[in-house]
Amino acid sequence: MQISFEEEQQVFHLYNDKISYVIQVEKQRYLKHCYYGKRIKRWHSGIKDYYYDRGFCANPIAEDRTFSLDTQLREFPESGQGDFRSPAYELEDRNGDKNARFFYNGYRILSGKIAPDGLPHVYTDADTEAMTLEITLQDKVRNQRILLYYTIYEDAVVTRFAKWINDGTEPIEICRFLSMNMDLPTQEYDVLTLSGAHTEEKNVYRRPLCADSVTIESSRGTSSPQATPFIGLLSPGTTEEQGEVLGVNLIYSGNFYGCVQCGQYGTIRVQLGINPYQFGWQLSPGSSFCTPEAVLVYSVNGLAGMSNTFHKLYRTRVCRGWYRDRERPVLLNSWEGMYFEINEEKMLTLAEEAAELGIELLVMDDGWFKGRNTDTTSLGDWTEDKKKFPDGLQSLAKKVKQKGIDFGIWFEPEMISRESDLYREHPDWVIRSPFYEPILSRHQLVLDLSNPAVCEYLIDAVSKVLVSGNISYVKWDMNRHLTDLGSAYLDRKNQNELSHRYVLGLYRVMETLTERFPQVLFESCSSGGGRFDAGMLYYMPQTWTSDNTDAVCRLKIQHGTSLLFPTVTMGAHVSACPNHQVGRTTPLATRFAVAAAGNLGYELDLKKLSKEEKEEVREQIAEYKRRRRTVQFGTYYRLADSFQENQSAWNIVSEDGMEVIFTHVQILARSAYRVPVIRLKGLDPDAVYIDCETGQEYGGDELMYAGIRIPRIRQDFSSTTMVLRKS
Repeated sequence: MQISFEEEQQVFHLYNDKISYVIQVEKQRYLKHCYYGKRIKRWHSGIKDYYYDRGFCANPIAEDRTFSLDTQLREFPESGQGDFRSPAYELEDRNGDKNARFFYNGYRILSGKIAPDGLPHVYTDADTEAMTLEITLQDKVRNQRILLYYTIYEDAVVTRFAKWINDGTEPIEICRFLSMNMDLPTQEYDVLTLSGAHTEEKNVYRRPLCADSVTIESSRGTSSPQATPFIGLLSPGTTEEQGEVLGVNLIYSGNFYGCVQCGQYGTIRVQLGINPYQFGWQLSPGSSFCTPEAVLVYSVNGLAGMSNTFHKLYRTRVCRGWYRDRERPVLLNSWEGMYFEINEEKMLTLAEEAAELGIELLVMDDGWFKGRNTDTTSLGDWTEDKKKFPDGLQSLAKKVKQKGIDFGIWFEPEMISRESDLYREHPDWVIRSPFYEPILSRHQLVLDLSNPAVCEYLIDAVSKVLVSGNISYVKWDMNRHLTDLGSAYLDRKNQNELSHRYVLGLYRVMETLTERFPQVLFESCSSGGGRFDAGMLYYMPQTWTSDNTDAVCRLKIQHGTSLLFPTVTMGAHVSACPNHQVGRTTPLATRFAVAAAGNLGYELDLKKLSKEEKEEVREQIAEYKRRRRTVQFGTYYRLADSFQENQSAWNIVSEDGMEVIFTHVQILARSAYRVPVIRLKGLDPDAVYIDCETGQEYGGDELMYAGIRIPRIRQDFSSTTMVLRKS
């Protein structure tokens, strides 16, 4: 990768062998976006914008009526200077004035990566993996600086964030400060977003741009199941394998805002960053503020090309720690099997049954701490319930491990019950208005993580349990969003900082715990996939994908999630039937086929399985272990979209290319059966592949170009899996 600056044209060019990103300084003041896309050798002065004298366009340079910021392609636009589109940043001084004029004031080109302060980010293992451009914008009247950071990597990836520095003598309030802005010269795109609801996360929505705007956002305190901080721009006709895609994703776990705004003369503005709603930051003299990092991925190979780039980057340069490159264990979670009705005897029985079937980790979910028999009480009091566990967690964990499996536990540390010792001792530790009774959700309130004392309490309380229980795994849950924004800890002038400070506090807690317990596998959960974002992956290398464990529903959820996130980050469980969320009965083989596309787990009462079902589960687990490395670290390809085609299909190719796992799921059986033809992806067209079960040989070219025909099965929700070995 390389970054160059052509003095004569005032052009910055970030490039590698796949992409180019071009920025130009115009009128010695303004940053113009020129190009982001497939690699070009050089940006010539002949490729330029044409400006015209247009009505209702302000002219910051009085003698040039053709030049207006309202028509220029911008890199980081302000408000108040005649650009009436969505700004990237806004301020307010102590007198209420919101005007600012930041102009270009120099640059630096640096080896390696500059990271945003205190925030998760794409990291590098060596400076040779990346190069960074730092551009300075300065308001000399107010004595303020904004530093824009652009980092280019070896792959088709550019990351961006911004840093605001107050060099003045007076405080200012940042009212809006986004991570990235990019104006593009044409509206010939489809917009793809991921939205949904609890138990219906990451639905894929694609629509052509019209004359208005597309906005995505969360104001819930988290990235949320309702929206994902991701925007995809697709050239018309783009498919999984072909076409141009520009994907932007934010590495952040809190409120976010993104938009694709159509300009009046055929341009678009793409933005992503912290949601300005209920946000403000007091920037005192000498202090600074960093935005979260945005990841820009470019693909000429359709959505699959974009996804493969995100997958590789997030698996190897966002996920960290001991488990980054290690296979994840097959687990049994107690929740849907027992809910709150757990005790030592039941957990030991589960452990014994699990060990016999080949399960490697037993996870004790909600209900283990004192007084916790319903969801109305005890959050915050993280000590074991002596009635359920008279000998303590340490004794239970020891007995579980003696049966040959590891022991994990559930927490919801960010929440507090009104009926708890912690609330009685520290009612001022919750987020709430001083004037009103706080709104409950799931009978619980949210702890104020802007308060360092609260963060220290959580670090200490969780650490004690992990040490005493010799815990190998933590499921970290978060089951409600933020209401009644107010902090007894923050000053009046800092109240608008609460939502962002909450996220910073959470990151600080997680950074401390993961450093203190490097070999504990942390799994993020927020009623399932409510906080499945790249920010959490920086601390927890996998996420519970959805509370919806129905295999058919999971097809759609896992399909959408796979646009950004690799299989090794997705927790997926086989649960009981009828399913607890939708009441559907699905064959055990199909429940396994869907769950085996991620980190496999089981969430049911093993004692209720028949002898035949237990034997089937034993065989499933053994088979998953044989192909686990391929599933978790291979390259994933989407082959069919379940809710468009009455089927879902995917294949995964191992890191060395020697193994291929192909899975097809039929949703509803049809009387007039149409034989599906599924073309595999990512194979070697010159190689021969052997079906590991039947010994049948196939050419790689046959499998990719002619495809596989799926035989008729007279059963709803049936599945077919093939494991192929390259000869």
